[in-house]
Amino acid sequence: MTSDVLPGGDFDAFLAALSAGKEMVVVAPNGTVNTGMVTGGQRQIVTTTPNEESPGASPMRQGPVRAKDLRTARRRFVPPPGYEGALATLEAGIAVLVGPPGTGRETHALNLLAHGREEAVLYQIDGAVDLTQWGPHPHRVQGYLVMEPQNLFKLRPWDLSRLELTLAEAGAHLLIVLTDSPGLTSAVTEHLGIPVLRHLPPDPRMVLAAHLKDVCTDQQKRTWILRSLASGLLDEMLPSELPPRRAAQAAEALTRIGIAESDTSTEVLYDLGRTEASELMARAREEPQLLAHLLSLGVYGGLERAVVSERAADLLKAAGSGWEHVPTVQILLRRADESQGSGARQQLLPEAWRALGVRCGPRAGTDGPDIASFYWPTTAEALWEVLCREHEDLSPLIHAWLAGTGKDPHHIERAGWTAAAMAAATGGRTLILLHHLVLSSWPPAAEIAARCLGLVARNPAAGLRAGELLNQWSVATEAPLRKAVAYACRPDLDGPMPEQSLELIDRLMGTLVGDSGDVDVAASITEVLVLCFRAGDARTKGAHLDRMRDWAALDGIPGLIVAHVFPLMAEADLSWCGDRVLAGGEAASGMVRLTGHTLNEPSTYATMRDVLLDWCRKADEASEPDPALTELLEGLTAARQPGFLRWLLAFERSEDVVPSKPSKELAMRLLALWRRRISTREPSPKGV
Repeated sequence: MTSDVLPGGDFDAFLAALSAGKEMVVVAPNGTVNTGMVTGGQRQIVTTTPNEESPGASPMRQGPVRAKDLRTARRRFVPPPGYEGALATLEAGIAVLVGPPGTGRETHALNLLAHGREEAVLYQIDGAVDLTQWGPHPHRVQGYLVMEPQNLFKLRPWDLSRLELTLAEAGAHLLIVLTDSPGLTSAVTEHLGIPVLRHLPPDPRMVLAAHLKDVCTDQQKRTWILRSLASGLLDEMLPSELPPRRAAQAAEALTRIGIAESDTSTEVLYDLGRTEASELMARAREEPQLLAHLLSLGVYGGLERAVVSERAADLLKAAGSGWEHVPTVQILLRRADESQGSGARQQLLPEAWRALGVRCGPRAGTDGPDIASFYWPTTAEALWEVLCREHEDLSPLIHAWLAGTGKDPHHIERAGWTAAAMAAATGGRTLILLHHLVLSSWPPAAEIAARCLGLVARNPAAGLRAGELLNQWSVATEAPLRKAVAYACRPDLDGPMPEQSLELIDRLMGTLVGDSGDVDVAASITEVLVLCFRAGDARTKGAHLDRMRDWAALDGIPGLIVAHVFPLMAEADLSWCGDRVLAGGEAASGMVRLTGHTLNEPSTYATMRDVLLDWCRKADEASEPDPALTELLEGLTAARQPGFLRWLLAFERSEDVVPSKPSKELAMRLLALWRRRISTREPSPKGV
């Protein structure tokens, strides 16, 4: 038996030459074969490369490192920690460099191999090459680089001796780059005796500076660009864990866009996000697991990695539940079936997370669960722009999936933001999907839609359509739609303008007739009115109280809402309420009317009572009487509402609720006045 080693390029020719003979050829890709006994002139042929036509095989990817690429890598190189020590270690001839992918390992390796030579010639070897059968070129090549070799541990001491000898004769070095993993370093050191170098990523700010210097040779311009960045933008652009490749992208974006003035410098972040989103979508488009995780990350990025994975699984499950008619979904489902049929793992592997440009790890300063997020927050927004531009047919599926978000407030907030991002990206076209979303059986759906409408209300592209939907839903018969309108008016969403919010709430008030669904709508209106009052300026607060005076005159739920809301408003800003009383006219009479209305309602009497008592205590602690409080109480006495009489009698009957002496005297004087008017049968005032 003879054993020959054929280079991959001669493999097909060799088979053709033997096709007419009767000898048996045993093909053994990568030198792995179990033939038993070989006799009778048969030959075993060992190839160092897989057959390119065999299933799962890939062509060799190796050859000289381009001189242009090497020069660029050397100009932009930032020596990582431990670089000088690594140079000394490499003098042994063979070394291993370990570190996480995507952190500049290859650039580090190329610079180690090229160090000390002005025009170094380097050669990259395919990881599939069998190093037990490999040898260096006799001349000219100074360094060989192998990324992730598949058969490193097949090397035996005599193989290493041969390699070291031939490398020394050729005046070259061999550097093997591996992904770090538990036990790898000790295994390489103990079983192979090869020195191990540990790669640590360089500071992203230094990488940015090096690349900026290379692409922008004008030092004054570079200084101007960096100084023109808005405060804090550099920190947002260059988080400490940012991979070197992305820091290089930031430098290119800064040079390409330039910085005209500080308020436009954030365009750099959006440019980076758009570029990354396009790359990620292209990478994940035909990989169901990757795409599902990418979209899930676009919604839930910044939350636990387990949440992102769980929602990605929900998305794939939803795709197979009634959405098979959508062309893009058909592709996903077909490829998902192929992956499952080939035994592919459904759990996303670490390298897949890295392929998505994700940073995973505990929150800073904690040892909690891993958090998954994009390095640049703008990537998520840009992702939905790319999806809606290239795969808008997925929008209904995405909205149905968003409706299934859990009850966690952070999850609901992200889902609403995502629906808003899609609406903005499509000029409002996807807003039509919100109607079905709100009426689904999922409890958070109404809030998700409300957040979407609120966020989109002022968007130039989709705001008009959002306003039309809010107006339509505000008088809809379905309570969930009306509840969504109320929630969309929350000031923290920066949704409709205050005037528009007040008009929407007024329309909602007219729909409350006591149906079972009206309870939730009324609760939402109550919460929103208080939030709007607290967040509003003096003009907004006045407009709300004027409208509330009208609602107080209505029977049923609107009047009850006013009674529950007004004490909370007054408590939030007693000083402003006092100014309102002193303003006189309609403003003062409105305060009297709302206070009396709230005291008259049994369910809100105690709350309003406590607000007035607190006002009395503050007035008693002041050096001078509070004229606003005096005028309000006198106005309530003149109005002769039963709830206020109950409040006055509390001073007389219970010492526990009596404040200091000045308020006691005022209350007793007003109570005496009330009784005197009753004894003289003075008619109650009208229209107060």
